[in-house]
Amino acid sequence: MKRPNDCTTMADIRAEIDRVDRELVALFAERTAYIDRAAQIKGPLKMPARITPRVEEVVANVRREADVHGLPPDLIEKLWRRLIDWSIAREEGVLGPEWGHEETR
Repeated sequence: MKRPNDCTTMADIRAEIDRVDRELVALFAERTAYIDRAAQIKGPLKMPARITPRVEEVVANVRREADVHGLPPDLIEKLWRRLIDWSIAREEGVLGPEWGHEETR
């Protein structure tokens, strides 16, 4: 692993970006395992996939983290809302249409 300032060629930069991308995919896979487990737990409890207060809590958390790391919170929020929507759709696939949405509760 090289720090950005230690990279002296585009090959160095590309290799590090590829490394980071592999790590990000592994983290998304880990996150997805938790989403899958959440769906398993929610099913018997008749909990919906989308719980709006939790969605907003996650968004607030990532906006804060974005700010800490010098990233634009609005961009990170847009990315995360897409990730959250994908995650909810995945849960809905397990829970079924009758428990997929908050408004059915």
